[in-house]
Amino acid sequence: MKKEVIHQLHKNFEDCARQKDGVEYWLARELQVLLGYKEWRNFDLVIDKAKVACEKAGQAVLDHFVDVNKMVELGSQSQREVEDIALTRYACYLIAQNGDPRKDAVAFAMTYFAVQTRKQELIETRMAEWERLRAREKLTLSQKELSGVLFERGIDSPGFSRILSRGDAALFGGLTTQGMKQRLAVPDSRPLADFLPTITIKAKDFANEITNTQVKQQDLQGEPGISREHIKNNRDVRKLLTQRDIVPEDLPAAEDAKKLERRLKSEAQKLPRLTPKLGRKRR
Repeated sequence: MKKEVIHQLHKNFEDCARQKDGVEYWLARELQVLLGYKEWRNFDLVIDKAKVACEKAGQAVLDHFVDVNKMVELGSQSQREVEDIALTRYACYLIAQNGDPRKDAVAFAMTYFAVQTRKQELIETRMAEWERLRAREKLTLSQKELSGVLFERGIDSPGFSRILSRGDAALFGGLTTQGMKQRLAVPDSRPLADFLPTITIKAKDFANEITNTQVKQQDLQGEPGISREHIKNNRDVRKLLTQRDIVPEDLPAAEDAKKLERRLKSEAQKLPRLTPKLGRKRR
């Protein structure tokens, strides 16, 4: 997500934050707009899912989702009372978790409400970490899909591994998968992708997607032909990166994706304990 998008979303969410007795909260109808939901009935379904998640986590729903009423302006300059819900940070986090992650605002909200500080630079760092994990998950899916397509064309597991390694050699300037693992000090038992930076993970995923499409469109058969296609696609992706002064094999190793995932999940699990309850003063 671009920095300017994060900046604008951060401002939007900050502008809607409220406080009562030292406890910060957001109103559901304002959060609905922030998260890009046009109709309340659709957003209300997301809130219901969030309440179920809250209960399953052993938290009291009424501590985090508090029914309130507020007056809204009508077109005739009159006012009408509507039902709303005051939401703690934890409630907002659960709503974001159950929202549509394809929406930029929802993806941002998952991070914004997961961290205890609202400083933009720390949220940007956390967003980058989540983006890397999502990219890693997508690479796993594209690799699995490619494996299935190749299996239908007579490529067994060893053959699939050889094709991937040849693709890596094309992407990393001649360095095979094993060569890159040695270069980045990746343990033999771990996948190389778990230690690659986001840009390289996305590059591998993009090459997989192209190969997958080309194998289907051209009905490629057998290891030699499919291998040539995958090498070409990785070489083309490498060319695109190097033209922008990004040399994949020269990028430093990133934090172990499994370790990063555990850390982020651990922080999220602490959120309900660290979030003050609505209607109770913070001690």
